[in-house]
Amino acid sequence: MKNMRRVIIYPIISLALLFAISCENVLEQDPVDSISEEAIFTDMNLLEAYLQRCYDYIGGDENYLLGMREDLLASATDECLCIHRPSGYTFVKGTLTPDEMGHFGNWRFNWIQWDYMYSNIKNVNVLLANIDDVPIETSSDEELIAQYKAEGYFIRAFVYTNLLRSYGGLALISDPFELDDDFLSVERSSIEATMDFILEDIENAIAGLPEKDGIDQGRATKGAAAALKSRLLSFCAGELTNGGYESSNELVSFQGSQRTELLTKAKNAAKAIMDGDYGSYALTGSTNDPPSEMTDADVEEYADNYYNLFIQKGEWDDEVIWGIQYLQASGSTVNTNKWNGPNGYHNWGNNNPTEPAVRRFEMADGSEFVWDKYDSGNETTRDFSAAELEEDPERNPFVGREPRFYATVLYNGAGWQARPTDMAASDPYNQIQSGYYVSNSDTTAGIDTRQTDIEAWNGTKTGYYMKKLMDINTEGQYYNTEHAWLEFRYAEVVLDYAEACIELGGDDLQNGLDALNTVRNRAGLPDRVTTDQEQAREWYRHERQIEFYGEGDRWYMIRKWMIADEVIENISPMKIYQNDDGSIKWYYDTSTTQDARTWNESAYWLPLSRDEMNKAPQLQQNPGYN
Repeated sequence: MKNMRRVIIYPIISLALLFAISCENVLEQDPVDSISEEAIFTDMNLLEAYLQRCYDYIGGDENYLLGMREDLLASATDECLCIHRPSGYTFVKGTLTPDEMGHFGNWRFNWIQWDYMYSNIKNVNVLLANIDDVPIETSSDEELIAQYKAEGYFIRAFVYTNLLRSYGGLALISDPFELDDDFLSVERSSIEATMDFILEDIENAIAGLPEKDGIDQGRATKGAAAALKSRLLSFCAGELTNGGYESSNELVSFQGSQRTELLTKAKNAAKAIMDGDYGSYALTGSTNDPPSEMTDADVEEYADNYYNLFIQKGEWDDEVIWGIQYLQASGSTVNTNKWNGPNGYHNWGNNNPTEPAVRRFEMADGSEFVWDKYDSGNETTRDFSAAELEEDPERNPFVGREPRFYATVLYNGAGWQARPTDMAASDPYNQIQSGYYVSNSDTTAGIDTRQTDIEAWNGTKTGYYMKKLMDINTEGQYYNTEHAWLEFRYAEVVLDYAEACIELGGDDLQNGLDALNTVRNRAGLPDRVTTDQEQAREWYRHERQIEFYGEGDRWYMIRKWMIADEVIENISPMKIYQNDDGSIKWYYDTSTTQDARTWNESAYWLPLSRDEMNKAPQLQQNPGYN
């Protein structure tokens, strides 16, 4: 057996000094720096603990958080506004530079942060370099070692994919460097070489991983690795990476005319999963044609089916390819309700849906929601009497919407949980109060606004709260609650396939629409029908935003499609005034700016931070940054 180095603790010190893993709280030895790699790679239990540590840091810290954060990545897009730390969202503020990274340079978004992720790449490289030396005593040991090795390849591929989709071409490191190695020789590779490196890791992972029924939940499977391949190829086939931005720079753009080839690879990668090559997956709920006329009961049923997908506990349903459940029994919990729920529930109300995002949800019959339907050209106001609302309930913009709207957004009047005991008298109906109530010229603010005396600083700035991701069965005023995060859903695979087919066009166009329509049908919406590629592309992009609202996908998509300049705009509030005569006024107050936003084209790619460049000055900076 080769000589082993001791596993010792180093601070996080970036690519220039890739740190070795700390054994604290994992290997449970005292002192923690007394465990050598020789010990780890001669003991199956210590080996598994080391692998688990690599999983734990896949999201950038020991809690295995992935995208479940207090400050959601969705708030770095047109979907949401983070009310407590908006300045950290430098991507939408026009202030993103190597010297001012905001959340993209600290622990809040550390699963896509350069130095955090390279630290875990170091950890996995140690595993892959030494795992073949582990003594095999039984056939079971042999099988486990092969599986653990494949899991290591998956983790490294997952981390590198997150970095590629954020920075472009990367420094490709596959060996566990020594501290005295020459790091000044490390250079960034082209985005094409980076993609190829990751794909090789993915194929190694697929070859050695079991299908979903052969491994514990939360660990990698063939399906998870295949879904990662689909995600990677789909991103690489987009406009951004194919001449859309700095076309001659091989760090961020494929050279030559490769897009058709990439789209074909993306299509085939997704189709292999859909064909069951890596296990059995399916959309949750019915994908048959929905009722031609949706009743309120139908809408509720479809909404519940979609909403419940994100609050699963126990065995995953067939839509979940890979995710994590934060459960008390496992000692891993998060505070999703606390972070996002209304202030009137003693929550922090942190990631508020924006008005433009809310308007994108369709009507229940699949038609476009049109704000100025009743007053052409008036994009800010709806004002109706009780009689008018009774005559046509859909004058209320929150009536008659598609099921996912009701599963995703908490709006004024939406039903939610029973209030905490001290708030019950203020809301006997358990409905969101993000509006204002007018009686005899006296205006009373709802208890979920910023004008209440109930923790007003946590009140919504847009008029809305998130519902999706929060669990209606969990009382959010308490910490350490149980939630789920779905990193890979089968719906993503289906939509990756749909996009590739639509972009390829020709005979593939209808296949793309068929796939798109299965996702719509599951949501209770009718088929899209067209032979026009541009129309199909528009519909596809709309569907993707709605289906993955709040999950972080939008940040990658507005960059991949290069539409950030079209959708990044100032955030203003929806104000609702309900009078005691039953009349209601909805007013989108564009004269009030809750968050000033500016798009800067260089932000299509994250910069390497100034600290990183100072430590490794030979690394080429991304275009648009000094």
